[in-house]
Amino acid sequence: MRFARWVEELGFAELWVVEDLAFHGAFAQAATALAVTRRIGVGIGIVPAAARHPAYLAMEAATLAALHPGRLTLGIGHGMRDWMRSVGAWPSSPLGLLAETTTAVRDLLHGRVVSTAGRFVQMDDVRLSAPPPQPPLVVLGVRGPRSLALSGRVADGTVLAEPITPAYLAAARRQIAADGPHPISAFTPAAVGDDLEVARAAVLPALGWAGDVDFAAHLAELPFAAEFAALRARSVDAAAFAAALPAAWVDQLAVVGTPQVARARVGELGTAGASTVILAPAGPDPFAAVEALAAVL
Repeated sequence: MRFARWVEELGFAELWVVEDLAFHGAFAQAATALAVTRRIGVGIGIVPAAARHPAYLAMEAATLAALHPGRLTLGIGHGMRDWMRSVGAWPSSPLGLLAETTTAVRDLLHGRVVSTAGRFVQMDDVRLSAPPPQPPLVVLGVRGPRSLALSGRVADGTVLAEPITPAYLAAARRQIAADGPHPISAFTPAAVGDDLEVARAAVLPALGWAGDVDFAAHLAELPFAAEFAALRARSVDAAAFAAALPAAWVDQLAVVGTPQVARARVGELGTAGASTVILAPAGPDPFAAVEALAAVL
């Protein structure tokens, strides 16, 4: 609660919460953040589509959107494969489930009656009794080309996970290929300070987990893509991978440096297609880290 109020006082436009398995529930976090603030937007990035029936997912979002008009963004995605499998919730077709869920949730939030007999979603004459006067944006947190294309067809926007580079943003926007306005929110680890080495060190833990995931789409346009993959393959764990990342790579995979340098990097991401850059504060003290990030505003 204190952190949400502090982020708003510093002048940030949005606060995003995540729902990772065994950590914290997204809707409880979002509800609390909205309740203790007045202005700031709150984004959920993301809830796994397989974790809730779309009718109940829409009910949760509708309640928050009605209580806090214009301040909620609902992010839905596949979820991490291993996490979802560990709770028996990984679908036979993640893309199909996400498509059916997103369509149903958006229809319900816009006050429409939903009757569908899909492969994953079945509803018979369901309608929210109190759809929010201002429906929240429903955005998809996705990564692969087919999922990005789906987002362009059925969602109000897209959330991209770190690491974010201008080349990846431009490629993602091409794959989304939306007909109309389609905001992109991009997560990136960030550390701002006059000591560049300290800032780089702060973001390494956030970049370390990239060693366990296939980031081919993120890195395909970068000159060090092959070297990155080789380093990932020979590293014994995420910590070793992060520790071995060259400084020049870190500068391209995160927002680090002085306020001027960080501001310029955020500008590059915006030019490449990010409507919103979500700065994940890095370092042992989140309050001090986010205060330092406010210098970028």
